[in-house]
Amino acid sequence: MLSIDGSHGEGGGQMLRTALALSTLTFKPFEMINIRKGRCVSGLKPQHLFCIKAIQEMTGARVDDAKVGCDKILFAPHKMKSSTISLDIGTAGSTTLLMQAVLPAALFGDKKTRFKLKGGTDVRWSMPVDYFSEVLIPQLRKYADIDFKLERRGYYPAGNGQIDITIKPKFCLTDYRNFEEFWQNVKADAPKINLIRQGKLLQVKGVSHASADLQSANVVERQEKAAKHILTKLNCPINIRCEYSTTMSTGSGITLFAIFSDGNDIDGEIDMSNPVRIGSDSLGEKGKRAEDVGKEAAERLINEISYNAPVDEYLSDNLVPIMAIVGGQMNVAKISNHTHTNIFITEEFLGKIFIVDEHNKNIRTVF
Repeated sequence: MLSIDGSHGEGGGQMLRTALALSTLTFKPFEMINIRKGRCVSGLKPQHLFCIKAIQEMTGARVDDAKVGCDKILFAPHKMKSSTISLDIGTAGSTTLLMQAVLPAALFGDKKTRFKLKGGTDVRWSMPVDYFSEVLIPQLRKYADIDFKLERRGYYPAGNGQIDITIKPKFCLTDYRNFEEFWQNVKADAPKINLIRQGKLLQVKGVSHASADLQSANVVERQEKAAKHILTKLNCPINIRCEYSTTMSTGSGITLFAIFSDGNDIDGEIDMSNPVRIGSDSLGEKGKRAEDVGKEAAERLINEISYNAPVDEYLSDNLVPIMAIVGGQMNVAKISNHTHTNIFITEEFLGKIFIVDEHNKNIRTVF
């Protein structure tokens, strides 16, 4: 059994989510101690328990000591099975953070898994739902057929947003006798992650959104206009969709994503098998002008693009567990602490896999 110190690096929920995913894939049980040590409130929070619950529903895994406030757990995975998992995280617990815990297993697990999740879709300290669907998911479609629907937005504090996602793997662990046999075949047959060049900027798209009670103040339109004003310097088409929703809490935000051709195509065509998309976002909050929300997201996007890398800071840590399975390399805008933490926890389960070039901001696998 693996013993993992949850105080390593960034620690926190990210380490637990990645450990749950890789334990499920590899069938290796683990014990984690010092979970979220050093935080204002250490130990497991309700949102972490829902990650564990989702994995338990996928596999029937055994979990010891999993309750709010605990700073250690023991997790023993069982065989994955096709299923529909319906969970209400409650309040504004992040649906996209929960998906981080189940994505690797769902991408390579059994024949099909469906997740119907209620909670926060656009909340602090997690990727917004539009970044999840428009930046992360396009990178994963080479490994699974993915059908994603945002059925309702959920803002802090009430949440009550809803997403529905069905994942049907193209490379199934359950077709093999064990993980090692599966892994050898996937390394040989699955397309690798190969994100080396940013390529030519083709367009910027996005979603400016808010709760319906902010419509009279034109919040969505003001966010969109401010973002467009900043983005005009990129000299490319800009298309930002405006959207109001009936929600339980007041909220707003904007997510932007820049779409590039692959670095090899002189005609500037999108490589659908290896897309290059860079994202940014900003959330509204009480006392924050809508114009500042739009401006913030646009300036963040321009900053990410300026690194001349095909992978933004936030995408890189999400791709690490996937790249560990299929192999490949990526040039990133920044090798963040979260990325280093994900590399650490991935290698706890799979051995030495990654070569990290800090100077050139390159991450590659040994295969």
